[in-house]
Amino acid sequence: MAPSRSSSPRTIGRRVSETRNPLLPYVAFVALALIWGASFLFIKLGVHDMSPTVLVLVRSASGALTLAVIMRVTGRPLFGSFWKARIVSFIVMAITNALLPWVLIAWGEQHISSGLASILNSTTTLWAAILIYWVIPTERPSLVNYAGVLIGLAGVVILVLPDIAVHGVGGSFFGALAVVVAAVAYAVSALFQRTKLRGMSVYEQSFGQLVVTAALAIPIAAPAIPQVHFNWLSMGAVIALGVGGSGVAYLLYYYTMNSLGAVRATGVTFLVPITAVFWGVVLLNESLTLPTVIGMVIILAGIVLTNLRRAPRPLSAVERDSAAA
Repeated sequence: MAPSRSSSPRTIGRRVSETRNPLLPYVAFVALALIWGASFLFIKLGVHDMSPTVLVLVRSASGALTLAVIMRVTGRPLFGSFWKARIVSFIVMAITNALLPWVLIAWGEQHISSGLASILNSTTTLWAAILIYWVIPTERPSLVNYAGVLIGLAGVVILVLPDIAVHGVGGSFFGALAVVVAAVAYAVSALFQRTKLRGMSVYEQSFGQLVVTAALAIPIAAPAIPQVHFNWLSMGAVIALGVGGSGVAYLLYYYTMNSLGAVRATGVTFLVPITAVFWGVVLLNESLTLPTVIGMVIILAGIVLTNLRRAPRPLSAVERDSAAA
């Protein structure tokens, strides 16, 4: 009997690899949290000398260039036949997972701290857990998973309260609201990717999205380019944001998305505030307070509960007979 398409050597190799490396998706998950935690610091540095739209243009272009180099070195085609069939999907992902949230977060960080922005961004998992109930019924979180989401958000509240107590929320309201809307956009894009681009190469997804994002950002950023104040630190921060926070991070993000599912993958946003605080302590000599430590512990507890998988339901005799048939 001829082997089926699903039993091709590439598919078998991938299955063997996943079987031998069950912790690999979680290693990618942690690495992604570290990179994206630093991204909020880079955004804060970048918006000092350029508008949010220019920041998005530089970020997406440098990220696309990084992926182009990686793909060529590894022998992958940049513009294969998949482009014609996926161009609409790339446009949707470019808008919901890059252009819109990146502009909103960069604009928001002009009015609020990078730490607060990262904390508000962690609500992405909550929105994904709410939306997935209707979008992907087979991946609906359990009550325990929802409890983990709420516990994680409680930790976020503990982290954000000291910042609110010191700086207040009056003039920062719209900045905070912008980041929350960005989190909703991220949740929508995660579910779209899970339903429309599932099984597609992470390289094709990431490169396609970044190229389209850069193309869409050109006309939007063009009016603000003459007002850019060139500074080596801010420009270097934005390029690093594109290379690491977009180019490399997208590969990690889509890998975890395909491996762990939409809700669990977006759970990385719970760890981002922790890593943002970590980078602040290491690079900016910020103090590590007791509320921060408590918030971190509670968020980690929420992550554990959110990632608990349901035990598979045993099949009835009728279902076993149907499956065998």
